Amino acid sequence: MKRILTFAALLVVGAALTSLAQSSSSSGQKSLAATMNVYAFPNAGQSASTQSQDEGACYQWAVQNTGTDPFQLAKQSQASAQQAQQTSASTQGAGVRGAARGAAAGALIGGMAGDAGTGAAVGAATGAVVHRSRARRADAAAQQQNAQTQEATSQQMNNFKKAFGVCMESKKYMVKY
Repeated sequence: MKRILTFAALLVVGAALTSLAQSSSSSGQKSLAATMNVYAFPNAGQSASTQSQDEGACYQWAVQNTGTDPFQLAKQSQASAQQAQQTSASTQGAGVRGAARGAAAGALIGGMAGDAGTGAAVGAATGAVVHRSRARRADAAAQQQNAQTQEATSQQMNNFKKAFGVCMESKKYMVKY
């Protein structure tokens, strides 16, 4: 059942992409291939509408054979970048929050020892340093994760372009990407 739904969804998406490619080429917009920075020249004198149909068919073929949809990759990449920005934003002010917590703990301990002011100062300094350090490590980990995601996305896109190009070449187009 799941395969049938997936196949039906691919057919609907393919039909929409084919019609999008046809309408964009007739209105002077970029072709489907050009939106992916793949350029196909018709070696056998194919018309613009034939090229649009061929691009739509090759797009579907490449999606099925690579398991990658460039438009979905773009959405995932944007979501990953937003998540990295949110992580970075959430670590801002970590030193201040750490200082406040440290001061409270230091004042409590210092109060028991007889000097709450000194305890609060030591606690604030320690809390600021510790929380800033944790925030930097979290930010660095998020940045590394984002870089790895971007590299994986780039590899998937290159594989997709290769598959798309092979399909277009089989249909007598010269392809560069």
